[in-house]
Formats: sequence, structure tokens, C-alpha cells
Amino acid sequence: MSEATPGERRAVIIEDDPEIAELLGVVLGQAGFLTHAAQDGLRGLELIREHEPLLTTLDVNLPGIDGYEVVRRIRGFSATYVIMLSARRDEIDALTGLDSGADDYLTKPFSPRELRARIQAMLRRNELDHQSSAVSHASSPEPDGGDDWIHHNGLLVHPGLRLVELDGEAIDLTRTEFDLLTALLQRSRRVVSKDELAAFTHSDTTSFVLEADRRSIESHIANLRRKLSDSATRPRFIETVRGVGYRLAKPQPRQPTPR
Repeated sequence: MSEATPGERRAVIIEDDPEIAELLGVVLGQAGFLTHAAQDGLRGLELIREHEPLLTTLDVNLPGIDGYEVVRRIRGFSATYVIMLSARRDEIDALTGLDSGADDYLTKPFSPRELRARIQAMLRRNELDHQSSAVSHASSPEPDGGDDWIHHNGLLVHPGLRLVELDGEAIDLTRTEFDLLTALLQRSRRVVSKDELAAFTHSDTTSFVLEADRRSIESHIANLRRKLSDSATRPRFIETVRGVGYRLAKPQPRQPTPR
């Protein structure tokens, strides 16, 4: 397979079923990706390190290490957008995949149309990220991003540069976690429903939201809280509005600096 040219979209397919791998290759090729395929997790990790893909599709049931362990290892070195694929339909399996670091979860058998829709949503988000970053660099030439940081209770978020700091320490978030956090910060104390957040992550306010999408949002929020050391019962950053969604916690008064 020829090497990708600069700027070309790359994708890695980690799938041990040849027929499904071929289908994924066709769908991703139609979306403009140059694909590289692996039949097991260890080889898949090698391909991700080698090609730095924008997108990775990952089967859960793999020989050797399973997909959950693969995505945990991926998150140690790559921000590639991970779509997990599994024949397991139980809610706990989808939540486990998202908890492990996946950005999206599709059950088999899936329709090529649904996969294309997920890929297009990811590409729209990626394009918006680049546009936001370009505007940020153009308006704020300072290395620290100028005045574009959002501040809240010791948390600093820069939407353009996609940086997060908590009490002076950098926090590593997945793309979806970062987007959800930014959405809540930008809406301040307004309650944001799970449906709104699910549509936001798809970059399409007209998307039909499924119950699985709402469960996915719950899992991503749980991951956010864990990474921010935030309590669901005594929140510093994210409040749960039972039966509706989430909102930003109340601003806390700054503690005086000891003399």
C-alpha cells in the first residue's frame, strides 16, 4: 500500500473478521481515507504509532488482548478518534468501551450508512477544531494563547488550542470529553440536556438521538469527573440536573493567598 501524502487522511482498521475489515476499508475509502489494517491488537498498536491516523476502528473481540485493553494502550500515546465495534449489545459493554477511552461505539451488525454518518460527524468536528485553532492563532499570537482561556474554579480551558489545565496541571482529555467540557463551560449555568450534548458531539443539531447516545454522554461525563477529581454529590465543575442533563457548577470564591 502506498504511503499517505502530507495532509491525507489516514485510518487504521483493527478487525480479525476479513469480511468486516473489507467492508470497513470500502466505507473509509469512500470517505477519503487511506487505510491500514491489522487482525490483532498488538499489530494495530504498531500501525497507529507508525501512521498516526485521524481515525481508528477497533473490534472488541480480538485474538490476544481484547479491544478494551487496546484502546487503553492507545490513549497512552495517541489522540486518534476511536470507534469501537462489537457484537455485544448490552449497555454495560458500550459503557466499558467508552470508559476505556473510545470516542464512539457501534454494535454489529452495523449498516454502512450509519458508519458513514458517524465518520462524517467526526470529520465535521475535526474541521471545526482546525478552524477554531486557526482563528485562535491568528487573533492571539502569544504562546500561552492570550486571553482566550475560559476560567472556572481553578480550571482553565482553551477551546482553540484544545488545552486543559487544573490548578496549574495539564489534564489529558479525549476529543469527546474536551468537547463536552467546552460545551458546558460556554453555556455557563444554563442546563444542557443529554440530547443537546449528544447532538453537539455529532456536530449536527438535527441528529436523531438514541438512548445509547444518552448513555454514552453519561459515561463521558463520568470520565470527565474522574479526570477532574470532581464529585457528583459535591461538584466543583459539573452538576447533574436529574432527569434533564448537566450544567456548570456555581463559581466558588477564590481563596485568599496566604501571606
